[in-house]
Amino acid sequence: MTRFQDQARAAEAAMRDVFPPTPLLRNAHLSERFGAEVLLKREDLSPVRSYKLRGAFNAMRKAEGEILFVCASAGNHAQGVAYMCRHFGVTGVIFMPVTTPQQKIQKTRMFGGDSIEIRLIGDYFDDCLKAAQAFCAQEGGHFLSPFDDDDVIEGQASVAVEIEQQLGRAPDHLVIPVGGGGLSSGVLSYFGNSVQYTFVEPSGGACLRAALQAGRPVALPQVNTFADGAAVARIGERTFDRLKGVGLANTLTINEDRLCLTILEMLNVEGIVLEPAGALSVDALQDLGQGISGRTVVCITSGGNFDFERLPEVKERGQRYSGVKKYFILRLPQRPGALKDFLGLLGPEDDIARFEYLKKSARNFGSVLIGIETSAPENFAKLFAQLDAQGFTYQDITEDEILAQFVI
Repeated sequence: MTRFQDQARAAEAAMRDVFPPTPLLRNAHLSERFGAEVLLKREDLSPVRSYKLRGAFNAMRKAEGEILFVCASAGNHAQGVAYMCRHFGVTGVIFMPVTTPQQKIQKTRMFGGDSIEIRLIGDYFDDCLKAAQAFCAQEGGHFLSPFDDDDVIEGQASVAVEIEQQLGRAPDHLVIPVGGGGLSSGVLSYFGNSVQYTFVEPSGGACLRAALQAGRPVALPQVNTFADGAAVARIGERTFDRLKGVGLANTLTINEDRLCLTILEMLNVEGIVLEPAGALSVDALQDLGQGISGRTVVCITSGGNFDFERLPEVKERGQRYSGVKKYFILRLPQRPGALKDFLGLLGPEDDIARFEYLKKSARNFGSVLIGIETSAPENFAKLFAQLDAQGFTYQDITEDEILAQFVI
């Protein structure tokens, strides 16, 4: 047994005075679908609905004598730190961007109570982080990194300790979401080479993959924040030092729109609420194919802090990705009956989800923004063939990201 394993087990044992282990549950739906024994490590069922309180707990318990803790976070790390500040009876100052949704601010305040102060600084996380670090240096507080800290990594490794205890052994295959690398590096450091791994990142925040390609941590030029719990611009130095040997073949990047289909499937079929980052490991199963057949596979569902106000966006993105919803601009003759001619081309399974048209004076044609939902992607081929046959001019703008930001 390594020193790290001893420390991770000690951290896990100490946590039992604060919260119970999260369950490791076999999922019959996924097991049958992928021909494997698929189990979910339900970090979405922790007291703060993510694994982040583990690292915060371990870092605080080992910072003897500290009474002021500082962090910068727009989400799960803030809630974990707040929860542990109240538990340890210490003061926490939590910096969050001004743009943080009120739901996350309120939950952080609920977990921390009178033990914490929330400061809203800057429109972007980088501004918030700089303010937190400056405050920490000035006041002499203990800065709690969300991932790039040895004590935090050790605390996140308690997930692996629980998996081993609950399963009675190491699993055959572990599927782990990666953000800054705290969870993944902790689990890897605990299980070592006894497990096959798949490390999963959102395609708009694949900082581990970028670091592996460069041989060192590098900053991504831009980040898609949809999967905000895993969308990190630069992997940590300490975390990458533990992950640098995993190999590109053991990493996957997931399209954010495809991820929406998994979020909806888990909600509608299983009644499990997962945030985008929390669904990454489940979504990755479809890419592993026969490689997991007959094996015991553990997917870590890292978080369930999902704001249901985002549900329409998730549904919209999933429909567009699967090809059952499209938007297009139609050039429509400005004459009586033109709209009726178009409507006559729609099939029995085609539904108009959006229609915007303003008649232009002194023009022969006007432009219409149309959104169509249908039951199967192939129905659009039939519709467009009929539009072409009738001489209609149109432009499919579904995949035009710039236009989509304005009109969809």
